[in-house]
Amino acid sequence: MINWSLIINNKNSDQKNKLPIVIVSGMSGAGRSSSLRALEDSGYEAIDNLPLQFWSQTIADFYEAKSHNRRGLAIGVDVRTRGFTVEIFSEYLKALKTNPDIKIVFVFLDCEDDVLRRRFNETRRRHPLAPDRAVMDGIRVERSRLTPLRAHADLLIDTSRTSLPGLRGILQERVAADDRIGLTISIVSFSYKKGLPRSADLVFDVRFLANPHYVPELKECTGRDQGVAEFIENDPAFTIFFANLRQMLNQLIPAFEEEGKSYLTIAIGCTGGQHRSVFTAERLAEQLNYGTRVVSLVHRELDHVSG
Repeated sequence: MINWSLIINNKNSDQKNKLPIVIVSGMSGAGRSSSLRALEDSGYEAIDNLPLQFWSQTIADFYEAKSHNRRGLAIGVDVRTRGFTVEIFSEYLKALKTNPDIKIVFVFLDCEDDVLRRRFNETRRRHPLAPDRAVMDGIRVERSRLTPLRAHADLLIDTSRTSLPGLRGILQERVAADDRIGLTISIVSFSYKKGLPRSADLVFDVRFLANPHYVPELKECTGRDQGVAEFIENDPAFTIFFANLRQMLNQLIPAFEEEGKSYLTIAIGCTGGQHRSVFTAERLAEQLNYGTRVVSLVHRELDHVSG
């Protein structure tokens, strides 16, 4: 059992003195170890698979080490962690989030089943929940067990089409930058042919715009190129759509901020994820990046690195 009495409780707590704790969990093979290494490089002390009964003592010891030069604590946990059950972990996570001395970010890493299976096969590893059965059997069991945890995530990252540098960039922008206090907005362009981004909060479809793909001199370009930008901007439908999009987001984003939401992912999709969605995402990032907000921009199909 967890010794709840060891959880720190400083009545004089303030935002500046809160202990940053990043908890990284999710599907096996989705990138937990890589995420912990990225956080360690950002200044966190990283611990993987710490048995749950040791968490309270570890957190209390870390907090009391005033001379500690680490910026925070990163803990990895998954189905192999001793003492782990979704029910116990959810209870503990709730307690940590209500502690006034702790600033918790729970990161849940997800990935498509076929990609997970490929990763296990490429590394010749057995799934921890199916050591003597097919990898997909373990993936199905683990997904069934962990699905309730996704609802508790402060940051959901789908690594199906995310490169290692891309994963590190997301964590550095949205977790390690703890000196920023505004809403963090991630804008993602994508191709509908390759599926919706699993972490999207808001999704907008721009396939109704005129398509530069059918213009020979623009086919091999992207939404970052001037020719494509001019082509899309000359479409009257874009002017109307973008004005309405800005007006709607100007109302929605403050509401998200008042609700206390820390992260917001806006996905912009078109057919190939190369022209219309890329240009629209670029323009939207320019419009939303002001004040205390942190805006990151990812072009999923352009930045994609397999594996």
